[in-house]
Amino acid sequence: MKALLLLGGACFSLTGQAEQPANQELVKYINEARRRGVAEAKIKREAITVGWPAAIVEETLAAMKGGKIAVRAGNEAVPPKETTAPQLAVEVEPSPNPAPIAGGVARATTDDYRIGAGDTLQISVWKEPDVSVPSVVVRSDGRITIPLIKEVTVGGLTPSQAEAMITEGLRKYITDPNVTVVMAAMNSKKVYVIGAVRKEGPLPYNYGMTVMQALSEAGGLTDYAKRKKVYILRSENGREYRLDFNYEEVVRGERMEQNIVLLAGDTVVIPN
Repeated sequence: MKALLLLGGACFSLTGQAEQPANQELVKYINEARRRGVAEAKIKREAITVGWPAAIVEETLAAMKGGKIAVRAGNEAVPPKETTAPQLAVEVEPSPNPAPIAGGVARATTDDYRIGAGDTLQISVWKEPDVSVPSVVVRSDGRITIPLIKEVTVGGLTPSQAEAMITEGLRKYITDPNVTVVMAAMNSKKVYVIGAVRKEGPLPYNYGMTVMQALSEAGGLTDYAKRKKVYILRSENGREYRLDFNYEEVVRGERMEQNIVLLAGDTVVIPN
């Protein structure tokens, strides 16, 4: 018998007698890292450093490697490798494709975080603790200080681009350096929550933050909030888009695709 389990906006299709651990954001994180050509060992270290439990990371990597997890985009499935073990298919619901407020093309579905002043980075160099930097804040000029190579400009770069730059700088001193850059705190980017919430104003942008999480960070809705009329404003390429959000539906576990992952600069509006 096939059962469907809805968790955090992802549809999990379970076949077999036991439920296997899977996390939609972790699967997406691993797939994105693989797309960039990151080695498996490094993916594991980064995922654990970011905050996922080591056991879950190992199980998910093993399941993906063994073909026990198939990631679907929209209605088209990517079949897993043949296996006699029970399979878990993670269906990634497509993001809604809203019409722009004033013409223009559809919004982008991905966003590479750009490091900015005030962000805190954790820089790890494999087997080189003296060169690793547990915590460093990006200065207003976009620079940080790293042992051996001193001043490095990381402002405006993605973490993977910063990794490449630091790796190249360390090659003069270390043979084949293995560098990992993790965003310990993203203070340069904000999302904004305005209207009928208990704590109105900007919130620190965290990778993977959903609308519901942002509303929770803002203290929740007031008694006068129009819960069916919440919306998100997003600006891209000089154009503004509106994404509708029905709070009552999402709380009931319905139409979970509305609970999108926010991008830096998004504004969540809760009318009175």
